[in-house]
Amino acid sequence: MTRFSDELRDTHREKWDAAVGHRFVQELFDGTIDDGVMAGYLVQDYRFLDSFLQLLGAAMSTADELAPRLRLSQFIGEVAGDENTYFLRSFKELGVSDEQRDNTPDTPACAGFTGLMREAAETRSYAAALGVLVVAEWLYLDWATNAPEERPESFVHNEWIELHDYPEFHTLVEFLRGEVDRIGERSEEDRAIINDFFGRAVALELDFFNNSYEQPLEL
Repeated sequence: MTRFSDELRDTHREKWDAAVGHRFVQELFDGTIDDGVMAGYLVQDYRFLDSFLQLLGAAMSTADELAPRLRLSQFIGEVAGDENTYFLRSFKELGVSDEQRDNTPDTPACAGFTGLMREAAETRSYAAALGVLVVAEWLYLDWATNAPEERPESFVHNEWIELHDYPEFHTLVEFLRGEVDRIGERSEEDRAIINDFFGRAVALELDFFNNSYEQPLEL
């Protein structure tokens, strides 16, 4: 039987595959990505931290069972730990100033994704939160697992790949997919909510990669 999470990906396959195989991903793999593009991407991505934690908190509090609440609580601690440290080290390595981090305007995709995460959180719907969360993690796992064995020398590039392809991350994505599958079985309304937020999140992931080339940071 086809999983609901697979059906979702198939429904939005064109934009999903365009994001997973994006120029950004390929240049990240071979270490040729322009520093301004990478820096701009990371500055924008770092701005998701606050709204992403809001989304995780909403998912944790609206989950219908103890087990997912416990797993989501653990994930909140993980997000506030190693990944946050990676950003700060990368900004230093790339020469990104505090002024640039604070005052560079949001790209359209950054503003859109931040808004989508907050919208999902404010619905107080576990289905809505899952629709965004599963894209934010699964799509990144999907491209990261395509990385070649020979990794780029820069930790800025290599660790961004590693943060999205390690055993515990695979387990996390499987947990989120399992929750999407389970909640999707509750009602057609839940399925429609998940599909709506899933589709919008996939489109914004693709736009986010595109915006990184359209609005690189001047270093």
